[in-house]
Amino acid sequence: MKDVVIYTVDYCGYCKKAELLLNEKGIPYKKIDITKNENEFREKLAQYYDIEGKVTVPQIIIGGKRIGGYDVLEKLNNSGNLDELLEN
Repeated sequence: MKDVVIYTVDYCGYCKKAELLLNEKGIPYKKIDITKNENEFREKLAQYYDIEGKVTVPQIIIGGKRIGGYDVLEKLNNSGNLDELLEN
Protein backbone atom coordinates (compact mmCIF):
# COMPACT_ATOMS: atom_id res chain seq x y z
CA MET A 1 0.00 0.00 0.00
CA LYS A 2 1.25 3.46 -0.89
CA ASP A 3 2.06 5.94 1.86
CA VAL A 4 -0.64 8.49 2.62
CA VAL A 5 0.12 11.90 4.11
CA ILE A 6 -2.50 14.46 5.06
CA TYR A 7 -1.74 18.10 5.88
CA THR A 8 -4.35 19.55 8.22
CA VAL A 9 -5.22 22.43 10.52
CA ASP A 10 -7.05 21.82 13.77
CA TYR A 11 -10.11 23.97 12.94
CA CYS A 12 -10.89 22.44 9.52
CA GLY A 13 -14.06 20.39 9.14
CA TYR A 14 -12.94 18.95 5.79
CA CYS A 15 -9.68 17.79 7.38
CA LYS A 16 -11.66 15.92 10.03
CA LYS A 17 -13.91 14.38 7.35
CA ALA A 18 -10.86 13.22 5.37
CA GLU A 19 -9.33 11.65 8.48
CA LEU A 20 -12.65 9.96 9.29
CA LEU A 21 -12.90 8.48 5.79
CA LEU A 22 -9.33 7.16 5.96
CA ASN A 23 -9.90 5.76 9.46
CA GLU A 24 -13.17 4.07 8.47
CA LYS A 25 -11.43 2.38 5.54
CA GLY A 26 -8.51 1.32 7.75
CA ILE A 27 -6.02 3.26 5.64
CA PRO A 28 -2.93 4.19 7.63
CA TYR A 29 -1.74 7.76 7.15
CA LYS A 30 0.69 10.30 8.50
CA LYS A 31 -1.01 13.47 9.73
CA ILE A 32 0.93 16.72 9.59
CA ASP A 33 -0.85 19.45 11.53
CA ILE A 34 0.29 22.80 10.15
CA THR A 35 -1.85 24.96 12.46
CA LYS A 36 1.06 26.55 14.36
CA ASN A 37 3.02 27.51 11.21
CA GLU A 38 0.15 27.62 8.76
CA ASN A 39 1.33 30.39 6.42
CA GLU A 40 4.86 29.00 6.22
CA PHE A 41 3.62 25.47 5.43
CA ARG A 42 1.10 26.69 2.88
CA GLU A 43 3.94 28.47 1.05
CA LYS A 44 6.14 25.37 1.21
CA LEU A 45 3.31 23.15 -0.07
CA ALA A 46 2.66 25.57 -2.94
CA GLN A 47 6.31 25.49 -3.96
CA TYR A 48 6.87 21.76 -3.51
CA TYR A 49 3.69 20.60 -5.27
CA ASP A 50 3.57 23.51 -7.74
CA ILE A 51 0.16 24.68 -6.53
CA GLU A 52 -1.10 27.91 -8.04
CA GLY A 53 -3.41 30.15 -6.04
CA LYS A 54 -4.41 29.63 -2.45
CA VAL A 55 -3.33 26.37 -0.83
CA THR A 56 -6.30 24.85 0.96
CA VAL A 57 -6.42 22.06 3.52
CA PRO A 58 -6.54 19.21 3.74
CA GLN A 59 -3.85 18.45 1.23
CA ILE A 60 -3.72 14.71 0.69
CA ILE A 61 -0.64 13.02 -0.73
CA ILE A 62 -0.74 9.39 -1.90
CA GLY A 63 2.49 7.71 -2.90
CA GLY A 64 4.23 11.09 -3.08
CA LYS A 65 1.63 12.52 -5.47
CA ARG A 66 -0.75 15.29 -4.41
CA ILE A 67 -4.34 14.29 -5.11
CA GLY A 68 -5.94 17.41 -3.60
CA GLY A 69 -8.44 17.80 -0.80
CA TYR A 70 -11.39 16.05 0.76
CA ASP A 71 -13.70 16.40 -2.25
CA VAL A 72 -11.25 14.53 -4.48
CA LEU A 73 -10.67 11.88 -1.80
CA GLU A 74 -14.42 11.35 -1.44
CA LYS A 75 -14.91 11.08 -5.23
CA LEU A 76 -12.08 8.57 -5.49
CA ASN A 77 -13.61 6.52 -2.70
CA ASN A 78 -17.17 6.65 -4.09
CA SER A 79 -15.98 5.59 -7.55
CA GLY A 80 -13.92 2.72 -6.16
CA ASN A 81 -10.72 4.25 -7.49
CA LEU A 82 -9.20 5.03 -4.09
CA ASP A 83 -8.36 1.41 -3.34
CA GLU A 84 -6.86 1.03 -6.79
CA LEU A 85 -4.80 4.20 -6.40
CA LEU A 86 -3.45 2.99 -3.07
CA GLU A 87 -2.34 -0.32 -4.53
CA ASN A 88 -0.95 0.69 -7.94
